[in-house]
Amino acid sequence: MTNSKRQQQRAAQRKKQSRRKILIYGGLGLLSAALVLGIAYLASRAPGGLLGEAVAVSGVEHVAEGSDPGPYASNPPAGGRHYASELEAGFYEENDPAAGLPYPEGPLVHNLEHGYVIFWYNCAAYTGDCAELKQTIRTAMDKAGITKLIAFSWTDMLVPLAMTSWGRILEFDQPDSDLMVAFARNNRNHAPESYAD
Repeated sequence: MTNSKRQQQRAAQRKKQSRRKILIYGGLGLLSAALVLGIAYLASRAPGGLLGEAVAVSGVEHVAEGSDPGPYASNPPAGGRHYASELEAGFYEENDPAAGLPYPEGPLVHNLEHGYVIFWYNCAAYTGDCAELKQTIRTAMDKAGITKLIAFSWTDMLVPLAMTSWGRILEFDQPDSDLMVAFARNNRNHAPESYAD
């Protein structure tokens, strides 16, 4: 074999080794970046990032439909015993059939168990126009993303607005759009069965 051929083979071998090193280091770099992003994602979902006051949840069992699922540790409820059924995501007006259920908290707490965030509103406790309160809630829901969000009329509270997620509650004397959106985004899917729809 001539020197020229050996030099060509060595050059080809060095080139091949160089490509292999690039692939190895590139792969390690991508793996490291994915690991950092994964850690950042998990840290963003850590309990320390949740908004609102922590509420003790004493049970998660299902109770018979139509029976009183309470009592709850907060008003409105932020978790506890509930029905096996749930409500669809969306905005519920005071005259919606679901609002007339004897115990609407039964299916709503099931939604919370699935990672939903609920905007509970009480027009009677609001000093402004009820339509304005509802529009503020709708706008916050749109900004946060409609997935796993419910707005529901709840006249059995002293504030015009409260938001709950599983084990968390945040009450508002006056609506705060930025805080409402932040609560929805931070607290959604932090629940025992957040994998469920």
